[in-house]
Amino acid sequence: MHKFYLLTGLSGPVFFRTLIALILTGLALVPAMTRAMLLPTAQLMVDTHSISAEIAATDESRSRGLMQRQSLPPDHGMLFVFQEVGKPCFWMKNTPLPLSIAFIDAQGVIVNIADMQAHSLDSHCPAGPVIYALEMEQGWFRQHQVKAGASVKNLPRP
Repeated sequence: MHKFYLLTGLSGPVFFRTLIALILTGLALVPAMTRAMLLPTAQLMVDTHSISAEIAATDESRSRGLMQRQSLPPDHGMLFVFQEVGKPCFWMKNTPLPLSIAFIDAQGVIVNIADMQAHSLDSHCPAGPVIYALEMEQGWFRQHQVKAGASVKNLPRP
């Protein structure tokens, strides 16, 4: 014999309020990586190497960066795009993945590269004025023999 359960009291406004509460609760539980994947991406050429980069061009996306990420796909990173040339510094709070960062000027030339340790509160700053910063898994630039002075192509406009 089958038992059927009838939900009572879930009609009209009560039903819709309950439904909205469940949807909002579900959205609040979306993991950080899923939210980050909603960022636009660009295919960049770093020296002679093609990479896919998520574009962090808003204050919110730049603040969140790669926080809480446990890994990155091969040849994948995050490009920080600033509205004006400056000397933005980076730290690794809440970032469990060690990263390397390339600071890039307005002409697409890498000014300097720094390795950043997971969860470190140390500041990593560009050696000169930049408008972009590209984070990759730590060691990516070294493994691909990319150094200061190399060019990055297909950069989005600030």
